[in-house]
Amino acid sequence: MAAAQNTRAKNAGANNVSWRDANPAAVVLITGPEEYLGIRAMDRIRTQVRAATPDVELSRLNAGSYEAGTLAMTVTPSLFGEGKLIEVEGLEAMNDAFLADGLAYLRHPDQDVVLVLRHGGGVRGKKFLDAVKAGGWPVIDCQPLKKDADKTAFVVSEFKAGGRRIEGEAVQALVNAVGANLSELASACGQLIADATTAVTAETVERYYGGRVEATAFKVADAAMAGNGPVALSTLRHALATGVDPVPLVAALAAKLRTLAKVAGANGSSATIARNLGMQPWLVEQAQRDVRRWTPEGLIRSIQVIAEADAQVKGESRDPVYAVEHAVTVIATSASRR
Repeated sequence: MAAAQNTRAKNAGANNVSWRDANPAAVVLITGPEEYLGIRAMDRIRTQVRAATPDVELSRLNAGSYEAGTLAMTVTPSLFGEGKLIEVEGLEAMNDAFLADGLAYLRHPDQDVVLVLRHGGGVRGKKFLDAVKAGGWPVIDCQPLKKDADKTAFVVSEFKAGGRRIEGEAVQALVNAVGANLSELASACGQLIADATTAVTAETVERYYGGRVEATAFKVADAAMAGNGPVALSTLRHALATGVDPVPLVAALAAKLRTLAKVAGANGSSATIARNLGMQPWLVEQAQRDVRRWTPEGLIRSIQVIAEADAQVKGESRDPVYAVEHAVTVIATSASRR
């Protein structure tokens, strides 16, 4: 079953592939701490194997509690000769028995077996990981999506795969609202893809997720950055009155200011700046429009006040609410000055 993939992998040398392109092979290594992407990669491989071989025998092992000889016993052909899919979890905690048996197996992998290995990150088992990479087997690196640019790209890809369109502002609104957790972001994409009959807009995202803390924080930030102090303060006070913590409010303002500062100091077209900064072009264009209402002094003043507010809401002040209100007022006032 895995013979063709086996040949391709060995001919390709070290084969780093995206989790979206995960395909069966005699050996596949899924590494990295982002659990959700690892699950998606394993699900994709399992689905393909079952589609090609409906009677495949699935076995699951744990490298941390592994007993010597188990792998060899598991790959042994059954009486009925069906293919085998073996999923091994916990390589980051592998014991010596698995290391020895795993290294031996990599030297002579079975052509009718798909062995999927999951390593959650860290240095343990490096010798085994190096052996997989040296053999040229597919390696899928699942790292956390920390940058907004990576999260927006994820959303765009989810909608493309789902055959739906989503507008640029809606992408950012969705990331702002639910982007703190990747599985929640993916679930939100899935819900919108399933429910939408036309292109998803920022209004659609607001209707579904506008009440979340993250979304409220960015409403405050958007109003302040636009120089609309009354709206920013009223939204802020409503959020605080309903129990929203000041920390995400300050974080949203800081994120907006960082984007503005990066774009303000960059030269070239929006496409060039986006490529150099790792941002979406439409986000750069939006920042270029916003920066017109700012002076360099106003931007510096706002960055300083939000840094002070960040420290105050995290314990340096007895009145974090005042710290946030002061920061919002300074930012809104600075934004309107030219």
